[in-house]
Amino acid sequence: MDLSSLSLSDLRRLQGRVESELRRRTDTTRRALLKKMQKMAADEGLSLDDLLEAAPAAEAKAEAPKRVRRAAGTAEKKPAPVIKYRHPEDPSKGWSGRGRKPQWAMDWVAQGKSLDELAV
Repeated sequence: MDLSSLSLSDLRRLQGRVESELRRRTDTTRRALLKKMQKMAADEGLSLDDLLEAAPAAEAKAEAPKRVRRAAGTAEKKPAPVIKYRHPEDPSKGWSGRGRKPQWAMDWVAQGKSLDELAV
């Protein structure tokens, strides 16, 4: 199928049909798989609910990310960011100009003032 020859409205119509077919097939596959799982559980004398009740504890252990330990002192130390802007009324508040702009700096700019006026 050559998609480049289709108009935009034809492509959108096709997209809708594809999404509908994907939903239908996903639902059909899910139901068939559920029936298979119920039969397998019943063959072992269990219900699917019995299996699902025990699953969260096992999943939590299986999916827990493993932490990698580094030897002490191997982490690269970054210098503290240099303060480039100071709060106009509270000099204990500063901002390096990196990352999210603090609310006091956003308020200052919203008042029509330049951030350069706060430069250290």
